[in-house]
Amino acid sequence: MALDMKFFEEMEQRIPHGKVRTRFAPSPTGYMHVGNLRTALYTYLIAKHQDGTFILRIEDTDQGRLVEGAVDVIYKTMAECGLFHDEGPDVGGPVGPYIQTERRGLYGKYAELLIEKGGAYRCFCNKDDQEETEVAEGVAIHKYDGRCSRLSAEEIQAKLDAGLPYVVRQKIPREGTTTFSDAIFGDITVPNEDLDDQVLIKSDGLPTYNFANVIDDHLMGITHVVRGSEYLSSAPKYNLLYQSFGWEVPTYIHCSPVMRDAQHKMSKRHGDPSYEDLIAQGYLTDAVVNYVALLGWSPGGEQEIFTMDELVKAFDLKGVSKSPAVFDIVKLRWMNAEYIKAMAPEAFYAVAEPFLKQAITNPDVDLKAIAALLQPRCEVLTDIPERVDFFDAVPEYDNELYTHKKMKTNPENSLTSLQTMLPALEALQTWDNDSLYACLIALCEQLGVKNGLLLWPLRVAVSGKASTPGGATELCALLGKEESLKRIRAAIEKLS
Repeated sequence: MALDMKFFEEMEQRIPHGKVRTRFAPSPTGYMHVGNLRTALYTYLIAKHQDGTFILRIEDTDQGRLVEGAVDVIYKTMAECGLFHDEGPDVGGPVGPYIQTERRGLYGKYAELLIEKGGAYRCFCNKDDQEETEVAEGVAIHKYDGRCSRLSAEEIQAKLDAGLPYVVRQKIPREGTTTFSDAIFGDITVPNEDLDDQVLIKSDGLPTYNFANVIDDHLMGITHVVRGSEYLSSAPKYNLLYQSFGWEVPTYIHCSPVMRDAQHKMSKRHGDPSYEDLIAQGYLTDAVVNYVALLGWSPGGEQEIFTMDELVKAFDLKGVSKSPAVFDIVKLRWMNAEYIKAMAPEAFYAVAEPFLKQAITNPDVDLKAIAALLQPRCEVLTDIPERVDFFDAVPEYDNELYTHKKMKTNPENSLTSLQTMLPALEALQTWDNDSLYACLIALCEQLGVKNGLLLWPLRVAVSGKASTPGGATELCALLGKEESLKRIRAAIEKLS
């Protein structure tokens, strides 16, 4: 088959040069898990830190695993996280198309070119035509012995004329070693005898992931490739492909995995959260992005809260760790709380309102005032309904809730405290937090007791909870005089 060399020359002329170019290349197989989000984020930060170009490419050649709507999830997640791509399927660019199935005509041509250059060969063998090879620790594996690479031109032509199906395999050198460089792990050398002649083009004409990646990365001018460390074993074969074509090898950045604990990688199968799950669980996007950036990367210094602009400025590959990063939900909750505290009150109310309305149906309750109490005390938004449901009605609770060692309260003295404060509160003319607090503190001084002896029983009486988004008098102010007094009388009856 005669190759159209002009086609390859024109493809080379399209490739942009002179700037850092990175790509995020997800497969549309479901939600964005945390490791994927980190890859996208690091890829974006590398490009933007050096005033480069960030590209989105959709890798959909594995048709059997595609999930309907997953491409929209990718667009939505990246937009929410502030990872705006400069080139991609939706915005176009000089080296499109940016969807692999729309590029399928390219891969066969480059496979033919690779065969011509001696870096690949047609393999007519079926699955049983392979040699069993003994490897370390007594484990036997099947590894193709490369027999079709030794066919003569006449034998190959005869098989083609007979219409025999074939795959295209990479031709790995039988001797020597291959060394590749990684920005995180340094130089790694492997014996060529440990590498297999991987399939590049399947019998249906579609490329494998490993081949399509190399072709697309070269033709899109990708200078830095970020991927998980599980692909370290494939990197020598990528290098050999680049070398066979005579192309420049990009900078590899292999990131260690994100772990659920010291032994287990995070996995959707094991119930570990995706980005979508974390948002549904009440975490803020900015907090999630900030936290994910620090999973395996250290900026140095004490700063932990970063805006996207600050991440772009600070990101340096020297801070990326070789060690796996453990996903710590407690740390994420803390970081989320810090983001919530820093929000403008109006912005917090906007995100809190749906959760407040899940629990509070009374139209007379001031939701904005409750949000103001919640904001400095809230870690995740999904905690809100359970923390404020008492504004509608006091839940069932045990009288032991009145026992508080620090406040020196118990059900017996709490009954006395409520009975004592009731007349004073009934007589109160102005019903707001300041007036309520002043009234009760004055009563404590008059009785010669500490404040907690009155305030703790009052908090339990009006809320039925040990933890509330505000103190006793703040809650009474929001509930109003009539409802507060009604709840105090009910508590007295309960304790009696």
